[in-house]
Amino acid sequence: MNTEVEPINKRARTKARHTAVQALYQWFLTDKDSIDIIAEFENNEHKLAKTDVDYFKTLFRGVIRNKSDLEQHFSDLVDRPLEELDYIERAILLIGCYELQHCIEMPYRVVVNESVELAKTFGAEESHKYINGVMDKLARQLRQTEIQ
Repeated sequence: MNTEVEPINKRARTKARHTAVQALYQWFLTDKDSIDIIAEFENNEHKLAKTDVDYFKTLFRGVIRNKSDLEQHFSDLVDRPLEELDYIERAILLIGCYELQHCIEMPYRVVVNESVELAKTFGAEESHKYINGVMDKLARQLRQTEIQ
């Protein structure tokens, strides 16, 4: 029996976050069932190439399942009502908040950095600065012990 733990592939995790942003964006726009959205991604090999598929599903399902709780954590940290946030920014904040709260093996600095990189990739021109500010405050709330 092989008891070795397979090392985490950082690029595959990054791709999982990218895919989760895309899936959440689709979910926001279409209000399709999450099972159908996952199936669409699974039926397109290109979309999941080099992706940590299990982590993508964990993020996507976890965000949907905990959406209200997650939004409560950052609703006071944003400068406008959540409904007015761009869907991309909202998806990134939800994923980052989920990771900070539920993926405690992931260092908070990695979560914040990955959120900023997602905003640079998918967000408006200056959204990465906005995401950085909110995620920094959120990390101080949810990972207070780790930060100290």
